[in-house]
Amino acid sequence: MGTNNVIFLEVIEWFDESGKELVHRIPEKGSGEIKYGAQMTVRESQAAVFFYNGRAYDAFGPGRHTLKTANIPILTKVLSLPWAMTSPLRAEVYFINMKVFPNLKWGTRDPVAFRDAELGLIRLRAFGVFNIRVLQPVLFVNSLVGTQGIYTTDAVEEYLNRVIVSRFNDFMGIHIDTIFNLPARYDELADGLRKTLEKDFTHFGLGLTQLYINSITPPPEVQKAIDDKSRLGVFDDLNKLVKMKAAMAMETASQSQGEAGAGLGMGMGFMMPAMLADAFRGTAVQQTAVPESFKCPDCQQDIPKEAKFCPHCGHHLLIFQQCSQCGKNLPMKAKFCLQCGHPVEQQVEAKKCLHCGTENLPKSLFCNQCGERI
Repeated sequence: MGTNNVIFLEVIEWFDESGKELVHRIPEKGSGEIKYGAQMTVRESQAAVFFYNGRAYDAFGPGRHTLKTANIPILTKVLSLPWAMTSPLRAEVYFINMKVFPNLKWGTRDPVAFRDAELGLIRLRAFGVFNIRVLQPVLFVNSLVGTQGIYTTDAVEEYLNRVIVSRFNDFMGIHIDTIFNLPARYDELADGLRKTLEKDFTHFGLGLTQLYINSITPPPEVQKAIDDKSRLGVFDDLNKLVKMKAAMAMETASQSQGEAGAGLGMGMGFMMPAMLADAFRGTAVQQTAVPESFKCPDCQQDIPKEAKFCPHCGHHLLIFQQCSQCGKNLPMKAKFCLQCGHPVEQQVEAKKCLHCGTENLPKSLFCNQCGERI
């Protein structure tokens, strides 16, 4: 990249070879002496945040950009003699991958407690996948990445998994009374859980595009109770049972030799398309594409993709940090929140369960350990 040379200007760009890097810093080790006039190329699927003298100055979209610092070739090295030929004017560029990162896994490492209306206190395991993308590059770098040279999906997946599991426990406690109702409500649960998590993810500059629940598994003895109950429900509709027996008898007869079997087989051939159409009607899976939405988060008006301020209400679209208490967007050097007065450097403390003493995420409603309402 040429970030440590003395004479020549830098040409800065980055390609993700692994497909898992959310953020890549240039230079990778420490900071650099990026010179006045350095050229930076940002691809369509990327954004770049330029840090100079320890602060984020701007975020750049796709295209070629000229960086401006006080580092001048050769002259800066001569003036840096008191600092062992190292310029004190430090600069670095963070490249952020703006694509959708799919198939990240979430799940309960330890079973979470759930108070079932019919079975009492039980423990559940849940597993699924989710997709994320970076929405606010500067906020993401300032809140999660910090000074790391390379930040991959493996680094963020474990923390986001903890957030998802905690909110999943709260969502289950509010919307589900018994696990006997779970199988028919997976899609509803996944959609509701995704909407609940959107606010948590936006605090880090991330967007949760999709979330899926693959399984919610109770203990073996509870699974046996569910199987017993499902067996009792098989014979509730005798009409379906009679149709099933008749279809099985027709299949057996069609396999017999002779003209009767051939005729019956021909009749079955004419009947199968209609039977299959009834069986599979309404089971098509609708795939929803992720819309490229460019709306102001404050007034919800359409805005240009490259805008940094909303042309309708003046809202600042480039977020440097947010209040940990109320989520209000804060200016770069703010010490207190403009909305609630909460100190910027003071973080919200974890919520402690009064029953078992387990620490949960802030704003949790139910304890992950004992299932009691906090």
